[in-house]
Amino acid sequence: MRRTRSGVVTEPRERRRSGASGGLAGGESRARRSESKTRAGGGAAGPQQSAKPRPKPPPRAQEAAAEEPPPADTPATSVSALDLGEQRERWETFQKRQRLSFEGAAKLLLDTFEYQGLVKHTGGCHCGAVRFEVWASADLHIFDCNCSICKKKQNRHFIVPASRFKLLKGTESITTYTFNTHKAQHTFCKRCGVQSFYTPRSNPGGFGIAPHCLDEGTVRSVVTEEFNGSDWERAMKEHKTIKNMSKE
Repeated sequence: MRRTRSGVVTEPRERRRSGASGGLAGGESRARRSESKTRAGGGAAGPQQSAKPRPKPPPRAQEAAAEEPPPADTPATSVSALDLGEQRERWETFQKRQRLSFEGAAKLLLDTFEYQGLVKHTGGCHCGAVRFEVWASADLHIFDCNCSICKKKQNRHFIVPASRFKLLKGTESITTYTFNTHKAQHTFCKRCGVQSFYTPRSNPGGFGIAPHCLDEGTVRSVVTEEFNGSDWERAMKEHKTIKNMSKE
């Protein structure tokens, strides 16, 4: 490979002569000599380096930035993505008046429409570690089962689809007991021992809610039906509606 020798660049003779352009030529010569010295000080001459790029943030900083939650919804930014037509101003006014985010307003609308005729019950265990909400009728249909375990713990319950149940807190406080077929999930608070809800064998796609664990004020009436869980297979075969109670 051929190397270029560094050194002082020689000016043409015409520019080195004194005269009207002597000052300019002298200034250019000094600038070039300075540039040449700078290159010579670094060894062999090479291509001129570009401006140093800014250092990238460390990986941890990049991850933190990626995990940073998005800003809260505002009526202007969220609604603009939807074609609300003449209802835009009404929707924005509703959000502001109710002090709801876009998601909160949409949830309220969906709950009102999808759960029409239902009420939102809340409840939990004795110590308060487990809390939930459930959409169901104000008039509850309760099953009083007499199978081996339900008889011992007085497991009266009403059944709802899983989509209507929401655990508000207590995931880490819940433990589960199973036996026999292990289809029923007998969940209870491992601190106070209260079972406020569980997954019944008759409806593994839903939840059985203990009416006595609901907060006061939302239950209008209660009808109790005895279920012969001691002869479970026969009772399930003869019952016309219980197996469909967890379906939407």
